[in-house]
Amino acid sequence: MLRVLMFLVPLALSVYAFIDCISTKDDDIRHMPKPLWALLVLLFPLVGSISWLIAGKKRTPAAGRPRQWVAPDDNPDFLKSLDEEKRDEDPKRDEP
Repeated sequence: MLRVLMFLVPLALSVYAFIDCISTKDDDIRHMPKPLWALLVLLFPLVGSISWLIAGKKRTPAAGRPRQWVAPDDNPDFLKSLDEEKRDEDPKRDEP
């Protein structure tokens, strides 16, 4: 079983790195042109794949996602939505 894993893990890594390399936009690639990165990944599977993952692609945080998780009881948007739901459920509550 270990022999199979020693073959499959580098193969999966190489396939992932190659597909990631060819599907990445040219503007997001660093240090070398895309065809050269693809050749590096194909000719030297383990070294090329690790090199691509570490140095080949610009890694940016996902846009629109908060950088830090906020608990619901500290999130003003969540608390505001609860107040709005409560007002919608009980319209007599606002009247004196």
